[in-house]
Amino acid sequence: MILRLSILTPVLGIESPLFRLVKRRMLGVDFTAMNATSALALAFAIGLICGLRSLTGPAVVSWAAHWKWIDINNSRLAFFGSTGSVFIISALALVEMVVDKLPKTPRRTALPGLIARLVLGGLSGSALCAAGNQSVAIGAVLGGLGGLVGAYVGYQARSRLVKALNVPDVVIALIEDAVAIGGGFLIVSRF
Repeated sequence: MILRLSILTPVLGIESPLFRLVKRRMLGVDFTAMNATSALALAFAIGLICGLRSLTGPAVVSWAAHWKWIDINNSRLAFFGSTGSVFIISALALVEMVVDKLPKTPRRTALPGLIARLVLGGLSGSALCAAGNQSVAIGAVLGGLGGLVGAYVGYQARSRLVKALNVPDVVIALIEDAVAIGGGFLIVSRF
């Protein structure tokens, strides 16, 4: 509910005092003041999302910058918030989600997939650290590391769930898409 409302807030231009209070105190943690630990943990977390879907992390970071959830205007990553970047990265993320369902798509743990997750996780992590006034370099390292961890954990989880539940791979892949998108927006909404 909070996530859905937080997505609609910039579109509708509304934010009630109750909504702000709930958003700030979600899970008993005050997210209004971004400290170093929180920013670095979120950089790693967005990397995990990139491990599931390499372009979902940059897409949600781009939307967050565009909607002004995060402020990266005074960094070299300000391009993330431009309208062109939002639509190009989002379109590429959608294409990736479709291609992921094709039978001949290589494993995410193959070298090209790992490199993409490392680079895009690092880019997304550095953007979140820039928004949290933390080291962009450390954010890149944590985001890239999260991308690698997410790739292997996501691959193992998906393979094991398909076997354990005896369902087609596409079913688990669609659930994974939802987890990546929802998790990504949850992460960037913490700023």
